[in-house]
Amino acid sequence: MATEVKSHLTGTVFTVDTSVGAKVSEGDTLLVLEAMKMESPLESPTAGTVAEVRVEEGELVEEDQVLVVLD
Repeated sequence: MATEVKSHLTGTVFTVDTSVGAKVSEGDTLLVLEAMKMESPLESPTAGTVAEVRVEEGELVEEDQVLVVLD
């Protein structure tokens, strides 16, 4: 079953720290968002394999937007 990892805020993707096919553990940083000059890491809620990365560095994202999908 796929797990969608969503943005918890509106901001800009500062870094993407994973890629499709990567194996991640619960708590691993998937990407970092920036809003109002503050960086906010987005961590994996569970262990799994990255199936999709739906954003790129520099992209503006909205709150609750799906950013990464894990299998």
